[in-house]
Amino acid sequence: MQPGHNIESVLYSAGDISERVKELGKLITEAYSGKELILICPLKGSVIFFADLMREIKIPVEIDFMSVSSYNSSTISSGEVKVLKDISTGIAEKHVLIIEDIIDTGLTLKEVRGIIEKRKPASLKICTLLNKPSRRIADIEPDWSGFVIPDKFVVGYGLDYGEKFRNLPYIGVLKTSNT
Repeated sequence: MQPGHNIESVLYSAGDISERVKELGKLITEAYSGKELILICPLKGSVIFFADLMREIKIPVEIDFMSVSSYNSSTISSGEVKVLKDISTGIAEKHVLIIEDIIDTGLTLKEVRGIIEKRKPASLKICTLLNKPSRRIADIEPDWSGFVIPDKFVVGYGLDYGEKFRNLPYIGVLKTSNT
């Protein structure tokens, strides 16, 4: 699929993403071999990556979901994190992996990590598809990262702008005239 009139360029093709997701699945499988693992998906943007990645993790896993918001239909994180839905799974003394779509400022993920840490998991790690360290404000880094990206606003493969573009099979740079 070629970029549409709202997409400046394709940053990662569907093939690039698929290949990297398989690699991440293998690394996570090896890291948690013989352990009880719970995957947490922050909704909505992470859901496509989450679904693809969990199929590449070759050990039994439990899953749960959180819904948090910090963008409010903007291209810039507001810094104000709202928890709309919390996890319902007991995670005390279990290994937890948060699977994130993108770490930008890190403010949202820092809040999510804090909520999870209070429940005393055996371990807590983070896997993100996209890592944008140039915009990081919070002191947070992923344990696994699919791609390090430049300071561009990206959409597709679950990431949105105003709830649009999530269904693109690639990750593209949104034209600045849209933001």
